[in-house]
Amino acid sequence: MTTTAAEERPAASDAAMPKLKRSPTDKPTFTLADIKRAIPPHCFQRSVVTSSSYLLCDLASATALLYLAVAVIPTLPAPLRLAAWPAYWAAQGCALGGAWVLAHECGHHAFSENAALDDAVGFALHTALLVPYFSWKHSHRRHHANSAFLHRDEVFVPRRKHELSWYKRRVVQGGGAAGRLTNLALQLAVRWPLYLACNAAVRPYPRFASHFDPSSPIFSGSRERAQVVVSDAGVLAFSLALYRLAAASSFWAVARMYGVPLLVVNDCGTGSGGRSRTVDRDYGALLGAAFHNITDTYAVHHLFPSLPHYHAKEATRAIRPVLGEYYRFDTTPVARAAWRAARECVYVQPDRRRDGVFWYGNKL
Repeated sequence: MTTTAAEERPAASDAAMPKLKRSPTDKPTFTLADIKRAIPPHCFQRSVVTSSSYLLCDLASATALLYLAVAVIPTLPAPLRLAAWPAYWAAQGCALGGAWVLAHECGHHAFSENAALDDAVGFALHTALLVPYFSWKHSHRRHHANSAFLHRDEVFVPRRKHELSWYKRRVVQGGGAAGRLTNLALQLAVRWPLYLACNAAVRPYPRFASHFDPSSPIFSGSRERAQVVVSDAGVLAFSLALYRLAAASSFWAVARMYGVPLLVVNDCGTGSGGRSRTVDRDYGALLGAAFHNITDTYAVHHLFPSLPHYHAKEATRAIRPVLGEYYRFDTTPVARAAWRAARECVYVQPDRRRDGVFWYGNKL
């Protein structure tokens, strides 16, 4: 069994940055059943009315913002218009990001008590964001089952030192701060679509793997493969609709109304021992609400994926005494934490005293 864990070792320039202790690597004394007993039973109840209210709020926000982009922003004076578009892109990206999170909940059967309804809602939402719903649902389920297992996890899989590519060694590390910043920007912009398209920068497979290929080694069984075809058809149909819209108006109109906010959405979109080593992170009240608090309740979500987001904060408070030092919460501002990870987390190396445990490093 091989696991990864996070260690925080800020450089001298980041001395003021909050420091996280190393994750504990001993086997927990508690069980998943112990954690579940600590959570009030009502937290596991899924209400289609409550879930739908959050969905309607997200859709209403996205619609209102789209109206502003179509009817108001073009009428503004040039200086205001130049400032309004980036504001629209950020706000619309967050609104659509909230819808993305709800589609993700549908994939975990956390939207309602009806699995078919969850799949229908999730399929519609993710398809509108060019995500192959069923394909990612299946790979994401395996990510939850194998989180923090170096050779079995589906995503966020670090490389060992000898596995680093030429690009990582020469451009990212050899290029200093500029190389790391460029790599971070590229990851935010294209890593998610490349992951879906060609399994980029994640778990290696013996042959080509893609979320759009029903014969991909990511999937197993005729049912999963058939659902990949359904997902592909949905994304293809929506892409065709976007193409026709661009032909009827202009490419730039579709890009600025939909394409750029989608990049913002892409930036937002990642055993018990492994699941108990996830880290909660505070995005602030505004972004936390926009993303339905998925970032600051990530630990409980990994433990109980079908628990709806509107009960996750209460559930998190309930499990913290049980998890003890296994509960991780990082107060570092998001941008600084991302830069710290880009600078420090280059590869993983084995612990010298504990077999199967790896820590990050950056010395080449």
